Amino acid sequence: MREHNFGYFFHEGLSSIISHGFMSFAAVGTTVACLLIMGTFTLVAVNANAQLKDLEQANEILAYVEEDYTTQQAKTLQKKIEALPGVTTATYITRAEAMTAFAEKYPEEALFQDLDPNILRDRYAIRIADLTRLNETVQSVEAIEGIARVNAYEELAGGFITIRNIAAVICIALMAILMVVSVFIISNTIKLTTFDRKEEIAIMKMVGATNGFIRWPFVYEGFILGLLGAIIAFFLQWGLYRAIAEGITASDTMRLLTILPFEQFWIPVAAIFVAAGIVIGVFGSLSAIHKFLFV
Repeated sequence: MREHNFGYFFHEGLSSIISHGFMSFAAVGTTVACLLIMGTFTLVAVNANAQLKDLEQANEILAYVEEDYTTQQAKTLQKKIEALPGVTTATYITRAEAMTAFAEKYPEEALFQDLDPNILRDRYAIRIADLTRLNETVQSVEAIEGIARVNAYEELAGGFITIRNIAAVICIALMAILMVVSVFIISNTIKLTTFDRKEEIAIMKMVGATNGFIRWPFVYEGFILGLLGAIIAFFLQWGLYRAIAEGITASDTMRLLTILPFEQFWIPVAAIFVAAGIVIGVFGSLSAIHKFLFV
């Protein structure tokens, strides 16, 4: 009886799942819901974090120099700006260069072709290393003598940071709650089996069956339920993610968002889903069978 008979244990676990169809369906469904919600909020956090990194690479804050500063005076500010914590580069842009950039950006607007560059200000295009310190960096730049004002998209960066943080917190909270619910339902599903087989378990113990031999069919049952839930949840997550990504891409108002392709991280998502599903299923089965081994 000590030999681990995979075929026997698997058959017993599968038979138990089929015989308790509704509860098995509920157990799989709850596991799917747990993993799907957990995965959705995790992917939101991942995309928000990727968006922040894109902004860190592409986003610039513009620091405008005082109007009465000469070109030489304006250039002396560069070292002061680059010396600030969080600043990676500071590029000096003259009035003429700014006007040229405007004209190239809006070639269809004849207005920009005839404007006098002197209506603009010399400025610095500043790149920062960490968007979470954007407000702090803006204040430091504004404090430099010779800087009139700073233009930064603080609300945009702050919005992505908030989304990422909220998604991470919700993901952790819901994952904990739903995992407990999933374990509870799987545990109760397997308890039905143990009630049906209570006398059989007692007889097996009297003839010398080890706790391990008795426990394995129930462990396989939990394993199958958890694995089945993980597989269904993964493909639902894939389809849901692609549908949302296509919707955002097709939307004119949301083209600002960059959605990472699911193919880029499907392997770790699949691995996490399978691992979480198996842990939920096996832990639920072990908690259900424990007390019935001492009859």
